[in-house]
Amino acid sequence: MQWFMMLLIFIAGIGVAVQSTVNGALGARIGVFEGAFVSFFVGTITLFLVMLFFGKGNVIEMFQVPKWQLIGGVIGAFYISSMVLAVPRLGVGASIFALVTAQLIMSSFVDHFGWFGMKQIPLDWSRISALLLMVAALFLYIRK
Repeated sequence: MQWFMMLLIFIAGIGVAVQSTVNGALGARIGVFEGAFVSFFVGTITLFLVMLFFGKGNVIEMFQVPKWQLIGGVIGAFYISSMVLAVPRLGVGASIFALVTAQLIMSSFVDHFGWFGMKQIPLDWSRISALLLMVAALFLYIRK
């Protein structure tokens, strides 16, 4: 099962690169926020249909969850808008590299401190070194 999850995430990573490319082109054509809106709109319709036919949860429970659990949509809108803006200017590779580096740094803090109810996984020198190498690699990657 673990290999399947890794494969699924690997394919999702490919999807993020393609999505960034498509959204960047869309934003360049119709506008940054308009492109982000259209992307979210199409995604919302898609997820609505998936939820309708395959969902097993209870969407009405969203009114009962802690309010901080609802900010994912706001963060997603910021992410999509940022990528729509950045990709045409920086390129897909540099944008994704910066994104992944930031994700690894923040997720390491989330793991280390156990924020948002996550299991605590200590940040050791090996991980810190890897993160510093990623930051250095990012600077080398974007250097002209």
